[in-house]
Amino acid sequence: MGTPVVACPSCGTKNRVPFAAKGHPRCPKCQTDLPWTVDAGDADFATAVDTSALVIVDLWAPWCGPCRMVAPILDRISSEFAGRVKIVKVNVDESPMTAQRYEARSIPMMLFMRGGDVVNTVVGAQPEHVMRTLVEGELRSGRGVS
Repeated sequence: MGTPVVACPSCGTKNRVPFAAKGHPRCPKCQTDLPWTVDAGDADFATAVDTSALVIVDLWAPWCGPCRMVAPILDRISSEFAGRVKIVKVNVDESPMTAQRYEARSIPMMLFMRGGDVVNTVVGAQPEHVMRTLVEGELRSGRGVS
């Protein structure tokens, strides 16, 4: 898995987004917060979720139709809540230990994590307005980044 490159939504500069960081990625040119989405597996999952941002773990599989419906919603959430939310995508077929650890019996399954701990779980594809409301609630609760 290479380092993702994201165009800054403000100035268009292409930026490499780190897999892991204690803070969150910003455009070095204009200082705008960048969307942060990474792929993780069993070996690097703990590192991926070790951040001060609210983390939404997307447990998914490529053959899962509802998972493909959720993916663009999470992309928009990553952009809308840049600097406050990190999306970590975990393919359950390639990462069975992570799927088993979080008892992913049905996918898509989204884990809302803070400091490596699960603070909320959503099973099944949800409409965008529901996901956005959940994210806003977690950020307001004080469990997300200020």
